[in-house]
Amino acid sequence: MESPMPTYSDSAVDRSPLATDLFSPSCPVSFMTRRVLLIDDEISLRRVTQLTLEITAGWQVLAVGSGLEGLKQAEVERPDVILLDLMMPDMDGMVTLTLLRENPETRSIPVILLTAKVQTMDPLWLQQLGVVTVLTKPFEPVHLVEQIKAALGWA
Repeated sequence: MESPMPTYSDSAVDRSPLATDLFSPSCPVSFMTRRVLLIDDEISLRRVTQLTLEITAGWQVLAVGSGLEGLKQAEVERPDVILLDLMMPDMDGMVTLTLLRENPETRSIPVILLTAKVQTMDPLWLQQLGVVTVLTKPFEPVHLVEQIKAALGWA
């Protein structure tokens, strides 16, 4: 014998002001989680960066250790931003960035470069490649979220 399907009355819906305000377009609280792809070959830096962004900002962070892994994940995951290390073995950050820009699926994803070397790079060239900013390593974890938000114009 089948059990009858449960029915829910309209009176069971929470219609308190707080419950309805949370889902209104004018609600100041945002439930949207930013998605970050971190591409860096240094395991300890990846872990610190990932934990900082997840704990401090509540962002979802996918961390990978190579440019090749990063290219695959960028196409599949379509993150809101990519944090990309410049100095990596096998495929460095500039090659990875060039390949990201050649792919129509990843071309428009903003990229923030991470580098341990202070290099003179042409700002116009970086802008044409979609580089939002360059952050120098080591960076202060307590300031990282604010630096990323400022660079991307995220409130």
